[in-house]
Amino acid sequence: MSASRWSGTTDELGPDEPGEPGGSELLAALLDGMDAALCAFDADGVVTHWNREAERILGWTAGEAVGRHGFAGWAVRSADAEEVQARLMSAMHAPGRQVHEFALVTKDGGRVLVRTQSAAVRGPEGKPAGVYCAFSEVHAQIDLERSIALSEALFENASWGVVLVDADLRPAVVNAHAARALGVGRASALGRPLGELLGQGVEELEAALTHVLSEGAPPAPAEMWVTVRGPEGERRRCWRSGFVRLASPLAEEPVPLGVGWLFADVTEAKQGEQEAALLRFRTNQLHRAARAAAECEDPAEAATVHLDFALAGFADHALVDRVAGGPRAEGEGGRGPLRLVRVAATPAGSPGPSLLSGAAGLPVLYPEGHPALRCVERAGTVRADAGPGAAEREREWAVERQWPQDAVHALCAVLRSRGRTLGVVTFLRGAGRSRFERSDAAYAEDVAVRVATALDLAEAVRDR
Repeated sequence: MSASRWSGTTDELGPDEPGEPGGSELLAALLDGMDAALCAFDADGVVTHWNREAERILGWTAGEAVGRHGFAGWAVRSADAEEVQARLMSAMHAPGRQVHEFALVTKDGGRVLVRTQSAAVRGPEGKPAGVYCAFSEVHAQIDLERSIALSEALFENASWGVVLVDADLRPAVVNAHAARALGVGRASALGRPLGELLGQGVEELEAALTHVLSEGAPPAPAEMWVTVRGPEGERRRCWRSGFVRLASPLAEEPVPLGVGWLFADVTEAKQGEQEAALLRFRTNQLHRAARAAAECEDPAEAATVHLDFALAGFADHALVDRVAGGPRAEGEGGRGPLRLVRVAATPAGSPGPSLLSGAAGLPVLYPEGHPALRCVERAGTVRADAGPGAAEREREWAVERQWPQDAVHALCAVLRSRGRTLGVVTFLRGAGRSRFERSDAAYAEDVAVRVATALDLAEAVRDR
């Protein structure tokens, strides 16, 4: 039994050609391939079309439905039949489409609530010739509406970034939050390579997107550090990102359309976590150093113990210089030019424990204005950097200051004990590390207090 028996269908579609499918067969194939249930009535209310989706929802086959007069006695309850038929057929004389909700009866006696869209079918002269009615289960329609509403809300009002990335890893849709995070307009971000929007970290992000396209969504969010390029320069941000693979629901096999990328900025939280973890580590190092130094018979050796524990994760080199001629009290002058003698230092080559030196008492050849000299003169911490430049220039900067050649960042902390200045401890970092910050200076000062106390005790023991 054909899915339709509308008179004149073949003539309207065109005459059948030999060896080609007829117009009625083509129409039936098109109707049966639709995702929506569809039925149609002629001007007298007789069912003329009934596709497979309608059969799936209600259970009635095309052979059982086509030719019946309305839904009375089979697809609706008798008490509702007149009202349902009147509302459906009213679309024949009304402009546009009409939307209704009905409770229809399935073949096995159950009931299903459907939402219908009906409109008039015009004949060759433009006169109403019948009505077509497309319908779907209400819960399916509501699910679709919810999905659409969710998509619109995500792209308009979401408090986190949402970006749809196509198979070429280029943004196809960007919501307002993501555009602000990227520092660009929503339209200007579309179709651009991610490398034009992000600096450091873009390779990791593209690798994650490629993995999702080929393997599917990861089981948990990923935290990624990226550098965002903007008119005010580069900003380093941490984005907690989730990914979902987008596949076409119309294809027989999943065809990836791209990746849905959702992210939230957690930079401040991550920085707080890192700072807290660093503080805990440094506090533990100071505690361990104090316990290890307490077991040293020689106070000078205790000073090097404090130095070695401080270096872990903090600096690449450390130097301890004492004031030549003995400690200086605050405001004391008239002793001639300030000179410093090396007391201890980390090995210049391979890593190892700090070594005591300076038995000869020869002063270090620090030039005037050296950071270590300024640190002693002002009795305060001094930071210095080689600045941007070629590697050769950085080596010259370090050599001029009597420091290891790989040093590019320096932090000098004064050694004070019993109201006197004993010397200075210098921490040095290579090019692979960041410059010293204020939190680093506070830690260096804590270490300097412990080193100064050990050196002061060593002087007192030696003077007995």
